[in-house]
Amino acid sequence: MKKIVSFAVDVATYALKGGIQYKVWLLFLLFFIVTGSYTAYIQMTEGLITVGASDQIPMELFFANFIFTAHVAAAAILVVAPGYFYHRKDMKELAVIGEIIAMVFVATGITFILFHMGRPDRLWHMIPFIGYLNFPNSMLVYDTIVLNVYLFLNLIGISYILYKKYIGEFDQQALARWFTPVIYLAIIWGPLIHICTAFVLSSNARMGAWSTAVMPFGFLAMAGASGPSLIILLFLLIRKHTKLHINNSVIDLMSTIIGWSLGIIMLVFAAEYFTALYSNTEHAAPLNYSMFGHNGLDMYVPWFWGTVGTIVVCFIAILNPKVRKSYDRWLPIVCVAVFMAILVEKPMMLVFPAFSPSPLGEYTEYHPTFIELYNVASTWAVGFLSLTFIVKGAVGILTGEVRYQKPEATT
Repeated sequence: MKKIVSFAVDVATYALKGGIQYKVWLLFLLFFIVTGSYTAYIQMTEGLITVGASDQIPMELFFANFIFTAHVAAAAILVVAPGYFYHRKDMKELAVIGEIIAMVFVATGITFILFHMGRPDRLWHMIPFIGYLNFPNSMLVYDTIVLNVYLFLNLIGISYILYKKYIGEFDQQALARWFTPVIYLAIIWGPLIHICTAFVLSSNARMGAWSTAVMPFGFLAMAGASGPSLIILLFLLIRKHTKLHINNSVIDLMSTIIGWSLGIIMLVFAAEYFTALYSNTEHAAPLNYSMFGHNGLDMYVPWFWGTVGTIVVCFIAILNPKVRKSYDRWLPIVCVAVFMAILVEKPMMLVFPAFSPSPLGEYTEYHPTFIELYNVASTWAVGFLSLTFIVKGAVGILTGEVRYQKPEATT
């Protein structure tokens, strides 16, 4: 027990240490978390009346952001898989950072779902034996199970590896006997997050824009672009400000994955747009609304073309070796652009326009409230603060700066 307490204290102490820029970053996140607790209280007490959801568009920014966090969480396997499947030594030690990303963003996605529910205390309805889980009839139950299993698989891996390294009892052979199957299960489990989430959307028979068989593949491609973008940014910061060595080969592999993923995204978009627009039936109405607007309602048009244009430009840019090798300038810019483009795509292309026209032929624009926007910002702040603390502590253990100090024997 003393070792566990020492582990928690030493990691937390090390995670709080840093220069002025690091402390400013922490204070920036804490500001949104502290002030966001008040807006969260308002929503939890007054309900979803405080957000921009309506009868026409019942899904708000929380649901759209949940879909995006699933992309980033599942993409963490792209760090883990090369280390264990292909035994790449330059990535095996970094696998724990991939697991941290997965754990943090699954937890962040679940937080968005709690806001989406309006009343988190209603979760007891899904608890087996207390409520009614409705398995296997509800597609949402599958998504709930997949998310929680993925969360705990990564939590087990992170806790075991870091603790054993901290106390100096890490044995690779002993680890391989029982832990490697857990890693393989997590790698296989990751894509299920997207598949089940896509099925939750496409199972809604009324939503013609979501009734497409390519949606799971589009989600997987978006994970392969947005997740590695964040991973590259994180790795570049780690190797610049810490003693943990990260080879250029790791960054190069991630940028190659981004390039392939962006190409697949464009192919999926082209297939969807051709299928919908060539026949030009009523199923194409949401897409036409996104692309060209309807009777003066053109809120989504600049977001649509801006997102598609950003994806195309980033795809062309990352094909250039000079961009991929520009670790201190162009590559980070491309990664930020890809990450933000796919984040924006979720509400402004996938979710909100899909509800127009309504069954009555109504076209609607979604306008989030201040409470909603601030709760989204505070949830992201919690996610990035957790990611910062856990990754900082993990780096300290991996570099040997944080280790268990055995008590000196007294005579």
